Amino acid sequence: MNIPAGIKAVTDPKDMAAFLTGVRGEVGQSRGVLLPETTEAVAACVQHFNASQTSFVAQSGNTGLVGASVPDSSGQQAVLSLSRLRETFEPDLANRSIRVSTGFRLSEVNDRLAEHGLFFPIDLGSDPMIGGMVATNTGGGRFLRYGDVRSNTLGLTVVLKDGEVVRLGGPVRKDNTGPDWKQLHIGSCGWFGTITEAVLNLEPVVTEQATALVVPSSDAAMLTQLRHLETRVGPLLSAFEFMSKAAMKHTFAHAASLKNPFARGEIPETALLIELSRPTKAPWDTPLDNVLEAVLSEAWQLPETPIEDALFGRPEEIWALRHALSEGVKSAGPLVAFDLGFTRDKVIAFRAEMTRKLAKDFPMMEVCDFGHLGDGGLHFNLVKTDGPVDPKFEMRLRDIVVDHAVNTYGGSFSAEHGIGPKNYRYFEKWNRDTAVSHKSILRLG
Repeated sequence: MNIPAGIKAVTDPKDMAAFLTGVRGEVGQSRGVLLPETTEAVAACVQHFNASQTSFVAQSGNTGLVGASVPDSSGQQAVLSLSRLRETFEPDLANRSIRVSTGFRLSEVNDRLAEHGLFFPIDLGSDPMIGGMVATNTGGGRFLRYGDVRSNTLGLTVVLKDGEVVRLGGPVRKDNTGPDWKQLHIGSCGWFGTITEAVLNLEPVVTEQATALVVPSSDAAMLTQLRHLETRVGPLLSAFEFMSKAAMKHTFAHAASLKNPFARGEIPETALLIELSRPTKAPWDTPLDNVLEAVLSEAWQLPETPIEDALFGRPEEIWALRHALSEGVKSAGPLVAFDLGFTRDKVIAFRAEMTRKLAKDFPMMEVCDFGHLGDGGLHFNLVKTDGPVDPKFEMRLRDIVVDHAVNTYGGSFSAEHGIGPKNYRYFEKWNRDTAVSHKSILRLG
């Protein structure tokens, strides 16, 4: 490869290995990896790829779960890594925003903002880079309170497919002077270009939290409890997560340091992680621990009696279980994972029907699901208990699950993980008209 000046290139197979392997075991081949440090260098790379007729994969933190961050197996694609894009880190404290290069990881952004009492309010179990978060419109565990990346993005700098640099939006929050073109790039998985810089909304750091693990009396009772909390505590409710018995069982087995908090170690069929939080506490405010205990006590008195048990604990310990679920389930065996989105009432109905159907037609698959019930997100994980997953078997299984999710329950086949090889065929199936309109917009733009 003839590399533009001033851009680091990696072509040795050993050095490229980390860029060619995904977190779920995907392995690709590449002609080389380019690592630009500035927006202008990214533009030069894209122009170089165009001139040499080389297709490329833009790679952010390589933490994605649908195989989109690694090249294919042809060996003809290049990798454009954004990991060295770190030239800009400009907090605007008065505006409660930040202009930041997309090569920064989420943890570093928040560590550096902590001294100002601010953070970028997307809570994840992984540690992605900002570019990938914007490209996939990440949600996370506190979507219920803060929304997704789309809700917290004010502006973008993007290198388009022809190498042109465009700046869309900016730190001004109220701007109705024309179409909000940045929205085309958020969640587009790089369809129109490579995101090199973002202007992000920041929120005050949380200073008080109260958390509990709640055992619901039934699946239907979970929604009763959610509506009760939203009515009684409003915006104090920052998380409402559910975890299945199978997911927790494998997580406790995998992470020996995790404490099993349930009575006699008996893991319930489902547990809810409920969190209240706020950034400040006035002298007259009731402590959140007391508020949470009170509203859960009220729930016990409801006619439906939605609570069977409630366990209170330190937030970091309770969240440690939730954040360990992905690795715990992954350790259980060959995994076929789905990232689904529904209206909140449909999450429970889908889980119930799909679990029954799989037990009958695919008894070798163990359902180890968990998710964000407060926003309708479901990580529907299936562990194969009798050996490796054959590709044809996986495709058949995926088709059945996705068809039920989309056609029967009106859901989404990708709630927050974006579009990649694992689900691109479903994008083509259900979004063919959208794909055509996107291409038309690109030509018009």
